[in-house]
Amino acid sequence: MLLKFTKMHGAGNDFVVLDGVRQQLLLSPEQLRLLADRHFGVGCDQILLVEKSQNPAVDFRYRIFNADGGEVEQCGNGARCFVRYVHDQNLTSKREIVVETKAGLISPCLTDDGRVTVNMGAPIFEPAHIPFISDSNEIVQPLKIDTMSFEISAVSMGNPHAVQIVDNVETAPVNTHGPLIEHHERFPKRVNAGFMQIVDRGHIKLRVFERGAGETLSCGTGACAAVVAGIRRGLLDETVQVATRGGTLSINWAGGEAPVLMTGPAISVFEGEITI
Repeated sequence: MLLKFTKMHGAGNDFVVLDGVRQQLLLSPEQLRLLADRHFGVGCDQILLVEKSQNPAVDFRYRIFNADGGEVEQCGNGARCFVRYVHDQNLTSKREIVVETKAGLISPCLTDDGRVTVNMGAPIFEPAHIPFISDSNEIVQPLKIDTMSFEISAVSMGNPHAVQIVDNVETAPVNTHGPLIEHHERFPKRVNAGFMQIVDRGHIKLRVFERGAGETLSCGTGACAAVVAGIRRGLLDETVQVATRGGTLSINWAGGEAPVLMTGPAISVFEGEITI
């Protein structure tokens, strides 16, 4: 099969984007893993599939596959690239679109400065809906791994996150503790492990070990989860600049049932074809 694709990134979190609107695509996990492979394929953190929605009130359906071939619920950086892609490919002329994801509806919008703002919906803290096995709704909870104990905040932004505060993200054990947290038995669907350094009330530094992908240069839902966890803990203000290794994202959350708004870049790198 000859497959056309677009390589994109949002603050360094990179994607292979496929057009499932003008062609029907049904790729196996093995084919998805090949696309994501940085040595034998195109190389990416996630594969994004653009499809038509069956709902007439919705513009598109958005499917996300991690580098391991597994489908996941949500991807914030990918959502920004999604709206840039459908504009670049002349699939829509709307500046703001309604997109169906596995986690629900989102509304990404092109801004005047060329960046993209995404309404990510309200965060979820109820353990059963994250899902996270806990008898408590407290925002700070202990998580034990062997002889180690972490203090984490569990939150869902359409996908599960475990956020912990560290003194220095550069020396944080992201690639050793990240896999242990990702596969912890208290997270039945695995979890994205976030390591947050608070600079001041309006700025944080963040690294995220993503389930099924490993550490990425940026994680949009991870940035949202870290900020809302920090706000819930009384440590951050309503608008926070999140510095990741791939760039800076702006996150705004007014609290309660208000939606989380994420603003950041969406860049097309190149287009190509691959036989799989």
